[in-house]
Amino acid sequence: MRAHGKNEALAMTQEEGHEGSIALVGSGEFLPVMDETDLALLEQLGGPASARVVVLPTASGLEDPESPARWARMGLEHFGRLGTRVNAAPILTRDDALDPRWLPMLEAANFFYFSGGNPLHLIESMRGTPAWATIRRRHAEGAVLAGCSAGAMAICGRTSRLGALRDDGPPDWIPALDVLPRLIVLPHYDRMAGFVGQDVVDRIIKNLPEGAVLLGIEEDTALARLNGAAWRVSGTQKVWVFTSHGGEAHGSGARVDL
Repeated sequence: MRAHGKNEALAMTQEEGHEGSIALVGSGEFLPVMDETDLALLEQLGGPASARVVVLPTASGLEDPESPARWARMGLEHFGRLGTRVNAAPILTRDDALDPRWLPMLEAANFFYFSGGNPLHLIESMRGTPAWATIRRRHAEGAVLAGCSAGAMAICGRTSRLGALRDDGPPDWIPALDVLPRLIVLPHYDRMAGFVGQDVVDRIIKNLPEGAVLLGIEEDTALARLNGAAWRVSGTQKVWVFTSHGGEAHGSGARVDL
């Protein structure tokens, strides 16, 4: 049977092996402020009825158990309200990510959403595991991949221990999950100086690895690439793009060339 319209486009994308859409979110996962962004991502899959979302609160796995439970609950409610099928996968540790019982759920999904918490825990839990291999392959086949805050930091090329940058040294760049090798994300960028100090933010910007691009994504704001198209800003604030040549801010609706 021949697929038509958006479903045909999705089928062609998966057959040709094109990577799926991707979104980097500064904050606001599972809140109404992200409805526009998430609906645009769902449309790339043929609309909410065609999507099968898995919410992954992995980054909060070191927190009180209520925290990942809350993120899972919020994700289920949010995507349920948008009219799509959604499951939560409580993959909170490396042992969980090694457990094959989660693979059928991940295999059946075409939209993966990593919420906030600790990016290093997310990286260490996922790297080299069957769970991450499945997610990575499904994304290569056309599934959507989204990360908010720590989730966005972890799926890029590098990250750093921000809390350890209170001395005068340069950042200790740590390999991340490498979906977007050249990119580094600072989420909550409009508040980051208040969290770690403006001097720390300045040192990060001045000590980027060669060829890297730093994205300062403000709260309630996302940068998304829809099925190979240009990156665009959505949400209420700005995305800052820093390279060795300086920085530039982009407001909602703006195209960003990376």
